[in-house]
Amino acid sequence: MDAQLYLLLSVMMFLEFAIWGAWSPVLAARLLGPLKMSGKQTGWIYGTIPIGCIISPLIAGQIADRWISTEYILGTAHLIGAVLLVWAANKKTFGSLFGVMMLYSLCYAATLPLVNSLMFSHLTDAGKQSPGIFIWAPIAWVLVGLALTAWRRAKGSGDGEDCLKFAGVLSLVMGAFCFLLPNTPPKGTAGEVLPFVQAFAMLSDGQFLIFMIVSFILAAQLQFYFLGTAQFLGDIGVQSKDVPAAMTIAQTAQTLATLFVLGWLLAKGFQWTLAVGAICWLIMYLAYSAMKPKGLVIASQALHGCAYVFFIIGGQIYVNSVAEKTIASSAQALLFMATVGFGLFFGTQFTGAVMDRCNVAGKFSWRSIFLVPCTLILICAVVLILFFKG
Repeated sequence: MDAQLYLLLSVMMFLEFAIWGAWSPVLAARLLGPLKMSGKQTGWIYGTIPIGCIISPLIAGQIADRWISTEYILGTAHLIGAVLLVWAANKKTFGSLFGVMMLYSLCYAATLPLVNSLMFSHLTDAGKQSPGIFIWAPIAWVLVGLALTAWRRAKGSGDGEDCLKFAGVLSLVMGAFCFLLPNTPPKGTAGEVLPFVQAFAMLSDGQFLIFMIVSFILAAQLQFYFLGTAQFLGDIGVQSKDVPAAMTIAQTAQTLATLFVLGWLLAKGFQWTLAVGAICWLIMYLAYSAMKPKGLVIASQALHGCAYVFFIIGGQIYVNSVAEKTIASSAQALLFMATVGFGLFFGTQFTGAVMDRCNVAGKFSWRSIFLVPCTLILICAVVLILFFKG
């Protein structure tokens, strides 16, 4: 891979996840705090991305596999998204904020699988070359978290709407940059079976089906991290202005795991790569459930970063390895629909309901909350070790 291609793909990956990382880790604190929304309402706001991933990826993948170059779809979606994010920053009621975030999510969700398919289409050895590009995703989350913390220290956090405005600026930059990406035309031809139909046919393979079911469950439990961590850290004594920086521990670990461990684990096989990812989440939630010492709880977020690399990124590489090139975008879209779509959507509803049930007189019973994902992850880890052979 030449230096110019590496630079273009790396900047693309950086900006794609900088946008998400600017608002996702900390918006829940604004919703549960200044805006006084319930856990269920917070779940619905966070559920807009999963709903978008149920609808948009297969449509976008179909278009990219058959009709329009991927970079044009990416650029258009992000430019529209920039306007919607700034609009969302000014909304203070549940109904209005949910509506704008839903429109935004339909745009952003279309880009998630396309970023992967565009990258994979220009690599000659995805297993060896992609970690060097994927590494820019966690770096983006770290840097935007630190930047937001620095801004809040200098100007104050206000009501927390700054995270959405920051994401809007980044989306504008990403939208313009996409038109500089290498040309990635459709690989399918007219007359073929529709790409998303071929992608769904992959579920007839037993091993792929096991992978997709486990991916759905593990994606659902992720919402206990995203919806709960910011408020949880505040409740155990972390100052609100320091929460964004504290949560970058996960992305720092993700960066190191991508660079130094992912390739080694992939060489051992997809089974163990995915299983180790699940076990990392299990240990993190056990530390959360203990709730002390505070330093250990904060440090355990590093395990989330490792788990994300080994299971989420490892899973994306697995799908790329088993899918036909003519349906690459649709295959990635199927994975995102099952995980970021159905998985995170049901996860938001389930997590929100658990948080409301474990909320007594305005105080969350965090130990009871975090023991729920522990149980789900343990089952998934056992299934991967015993039944999935990659």
